[in-house]
Amino acid sequence: MDRVKGKVAIVTGAASGMGRADAVLLAQQGAQVVLTDLNEKDGMAAAKSIGENALFIRHDVTDEDNWKLVVERTLEHFGRLDILVNNAGLMTMGSVVDTDLESFRLTNAVNSEGVFLGCKHAIPAMEACGGGGSIINMSSVAALHGMSFIIAYSASKGAVAALTKSVALYCREQANGIRCNSIHPDGVKTPMVAKVMSGRDTATQEEIDAIAAAVPMCEPTDIANLVLYLASDESGFVNGAEMVIDNAATITPPTPRV
Repeated sequence: MDRVKGKVAIVTGAASGMGRADAVLLAQQGAQVVLTDLNEKDGMAAAKSIGENALFIRHDVTDEDNWKLVVERTLEHFGRLDILVNNAGLMTMGSVVDTDLESFRLTNAVNSEGVFLGCKHAIPAMEACGGGGSIINMSSVAALHGMSFIIAYSASKGAVAALTKSVALYCREQANGIRCNSIHPDGVKTPMVAKVMSGRDTATQEEIDAIAAAVPMCEPTDIANLVLYLASDESGFVNGAEMVIDNAATITPPTPRV
C-alpha cells in the first residue's frame, strides 16, 4: 500500500478501459489523480467512484490550450504534478491502401501529437515542483512488429516509442529527475482491442468476452500494475525503457483476427 503516496498524477483517456484502471489503482496506492477524457459522463463517474482524491477534466489531447488548462488546474487543485500517464488513444482500421489521409492524420494527432503535448507541458510543471517525476506513455506491440490492418495506429504507436526515448534522454541530460518510459501491450480486454480482433468498428461486452475466451488477453488491471511500478520510486533507475506486456506476442507472428 501507499506506493505512490503524496504524488499527484494525470491520467488521460481515463473514462474507461486501461486509463480508468490506471487511475483507480494509483488512487488506491495513495496518489491524488486527475482523470481526463472527452467522455464526460463516464469520466465524471470514474472520478466520483474514486472519491475526494480524484478530479475529472474534459480534455481533448490534440488541443495544446487544453493541455495547458489541464496542467494548470492540476497544480491549482492538488498543488503539484509528479506522474503523467499518456493513455488516451484512437484506433482506425485499415491497410496502407484503405486508410485515407484524414483518418491517418487524426489517429496520429491523438496517439502521437497528444503524447508530445503532454510531455511538453508536464515536464516544466514537474521541474517547478521539484522531486523529479515519471511520464508513462502507452504504446503498443503494433509499434514493434507492425500490423497491416491498422497501419495508422501502428505508425502512431511507433512514433510514441521513439518520442519516449527522446524525452528520456532529454530529461537525463537536464538532470531533472524525470523519467519517461513506454508500455507496449498486446491484447487487453477493452472495446478498442475487441474492434481489432473482430474487424468491426464496435463491440459489445459480450463480444469482448467471447474474443477473450478464444484468444488469450490480459485485463486492464494487468497494465495498471505496470503503470503503478513505473509511477513509483521503485522504478527510480528505469528510464527510456520499452516495457512489453504481451504474453510473448512479439516473438511470435501477430495474432490473426477472428
